[in-house]
Amino acid sequence: MREQPVVLHPLNAGEVIDRVARMAKVDTDEVESDLALLGIAFAEVDPRDLVEAGHWRARHYHRTRRPVSLADCVAAVCALRSEVALATSDRHCAAMLRDEGGEVLALPASDGSLP
Repeated sequence: MREQPVVLHPLNAGEVIDRVARMAKVDTDEVESDLALLGIAFAEVDPRDLVEAGHWRARHYHRTRRPVSLADCVAAVCALRSEVALATSDRHCAAMLRDEGGEVLALPASDGSLP
């Protein structure tokens, strides 16, 4: 990830801020500042991507076999449109993006497994 710019959809940035703030018990502004210090840029919000994410979720979601969130779909659609790999440890999201012809940069999950 150090070899190319890192881009984050604002919806997914919101998820990061929420989760890190709650789990690490830190202020949300601090998390947002840390993202900025890391040089992470926000992707442009294209309403068509949000609509397309709904199509993807309708095609790929299954309660037990592939429980992808709408935010997962937004990240995957954004990566495919931007022609960049999606860095994820989520095996369901990775499988969905691969099924749609996208590239995944597999990150280790908390148990060390790769998607």
